[in-house]
Amino acid sequence: MRLHTKLMLGICTLIILMGGIFEVIFINILENNLKQETGEKALSVAQTISLLPEIKQAFRTDHPSVIIQPIAERIRRQIDAEFIVIGDENETRLSHPNPDLIGKKMVGGDNAEVWDGKSIITESTGTLGPSIRGKSPIIANEKVIGVVSVGYLQDDIEKEVSSIQRKIVLIISFILIGGLLVAFFISFNIKKAILGLEPKEIAWMFQEKHAILESIHEGIIAIDVHGKITVVNETAHKILHIPKDVMLRGQKIEEVITHTHLLDVVSTARAEYDQEFMIDGEVFLASRIPILNGQGEIIGAVASLRNKSELSNLLQELSHVKAYAEGLRAQTHEYSNRLYTLLGLIQLGSYKEAMDFISKEVDVTQGFLHFLMKEVPDPIIAGFILGKVSLASELKIDFTIDRESSFKDIPSEIDRDLLVTIIGNLINNAFEAVRENEREEKRVSLFVTDLGEELIIEVEDNGKGMSSEVTELIFRNGFTTKSHQTNSGIGLSLVQEAIDGLGGYITFSTKEGEYTIFTVAIPKDRGGLNDGPSRYRSSDRRG
Repeated sequence: MRLHTKLMLGICTLIILMGGIFEVIFINILENNLKQETGEKALSVAQTISLLPEIKQAFRTDHPSVIIQPIAERIRRQIDAEFIVIGDENETRLSHPNPDLIGKKMVGGDNAEVWDGKSIITESTGTLGPSIRGKSPIIANEKVIGVVSVGYLQDDIEKEVSSIQRKIVLIISFILIGGLLVAFFISFNIKKAILGLEPKEIAWMFQEKHAILESIHEGIIAIDVHGKITVVNETAHKILHIPKDVMLRGQKIEEVITHTHLLDVVSTARAEYDQEFMIDGEVFLASRIPILNGQGEIIGAVASLRNKSELSNLLQELSHVKAYAEGLRAQTHEYSNRLYTLLGLIQLGSYKEAMDFISKEVDVTQGFLHFLMKEVPDPIIAGFILGKVSLASELKIDFTIDRESSFKDIPSEIDRDLLVTIIGNLINNAFEAVRENEREEKRVSLFVTDLGEELIIEVEDNGKGMSSEVTELIFRNGFTTKSHQTNSGIGLSLVQEAIDGLGGYITFSTKEGEYTIFTVAIPKDRGGLNDGPSRYRSSDRRG
């Protein structure tokens, strides 16, 4: 059964039930009150008649009914009673609405207390039917000489009660109709408030939302317009270093975590995406958006928290995979060209030239590989550099490794992936710079050394250099001098993050239209890192 139908039936049933109970109680009280009032009225009239002097005097005559009957009938008509019966000490009627019954015995059997001098109210059945009676003794010379009985039929009371009951039923019917309208209005607004969903659907969606919140790796925190936490998932507990069994729901967001800016989002209704902020020394990216109801009103805000270092690691891994793939592709292309050259020499019968070509390639390759394996024994870094050499050959770039380079003494605690990120992005930027240069000679050189207390990485290119305006922005995430390129503007930002992660610093020297040199210094002693390394240092090596 749908919610709308349940509400309608529930409210109607409640109205009918309450109306029925009210009617039964009210009618019962009304009937008792009417009987009480009628009895008291009858008793009052009976007492008044019993005190009339002409009634008492009539008892001294030979034919008292001749005097009493007209008086009783006149009073009966005035008070609209069903009967007024006056009897003598033998309970013989001296008056009655039906004159034929005068002179006959009174019926009902309820005069015993009256002969004791008491005025009473009784319910009994007489010749006219069941009635409520008020009875009073007629006393003369301190002796009961007769009885006055004033009565109203119970049928008249029941008719009056039935008339009132019909009115009550009519009122309840109007209330029921009004209740139906109210039920329809309430159910309509409830359905509107819950977006037309049924309770089972809401329960299922709640369970689904809970499962989703607990399965994602992002921390989720939501607040209402008063800044109280309404939703927080397990990942958010871990990020905040708060045990899962600690109840955060209902607490003020400022008491749990500062600088979330969620209240700012509530007040401004502006979403914020990928904003950096710190929690216990860790950098997180937060996206904050306002929560709106069906009328477009702000009812809260929600924030998703992601560990920036995890995202950086993913970007680094992606960059490495891309670089390896590019290096393999370049090597394949380069060796294909050489094989075609060798094939052409053999087909022309130039066997000596073919042998010389093979010897030269072997000497160059073996010499470079021997140098690289000796001075850069780390296979990850050496393989990466070798891939860049092949790529440079394909791009017609003169890429050289300084023969004074040495990268043997790399402490084990220094992350090789971060070193590859630094070297790879600096070389990629240098390649881009020389390719945009109009000079025929495009040169890029790499120098690495582990001499001293720091690892030094230096990349130089003869590209177009950088203007002073560009140098102020190059380390900003998303900044790029290249137009209409996807995923550009993150290289030097990743370099800076990797350098910060290793506790080092970066310097650069550039001259617009001539050259750019980037130099990175990374301390070997990880225990001596500063808490806050410089973001970058600018130098002017060439003056």
